[in-house]
Amino acid sequence: MTIDAGGGFDLELAASALQANAGDVQVLLTVLAEQLADVLGSRLEVTRAGGRLRRGGEITSVRLTVGNDVLEAVADHGSLRCTAGRVSGGIRIRTETIGASEWVRRLLEAVRAEAAHSDAARQALERMVIGGTT
Repeated sequence: MTIDAGGGFDLELAASALQANAGDVQVLLTVLAEQLADVLGSRLEVTRAGGRLRRGGEITSVRLTVGNDVLEAVADHGSLRCTAGRVSGGIRIRTETIGASEWVRRLLEAVRAEAAHSDAARQALERMVIGGTT
């Protein structure tokens, strides 16, 4: 886990580490899907080539909902098309296209917030950033 001088979690360093360890789009999406599936459950939607229910197919997108935030990354010919949205009362009120680095930073921020009250989320965050099992 990366800790800044103030004793807090360093999101910028964590995002860099995650991207460095998963430079390829498919690797990044697979790592996210594997590490977050247990933590987020139905709040994580993974779409694979050939349909959402197909196992083992190439991941084409991941979408996660944490609180009022919806983050989606879609594989688009070797790059990621990323969006961040806001939901209120079950209705999406805002969506913006953001860069992959910003998307990863927001994802880690959402998982960090979840980790504040969930040991499983904390362990998933540690695995994403430092690898291995905890």
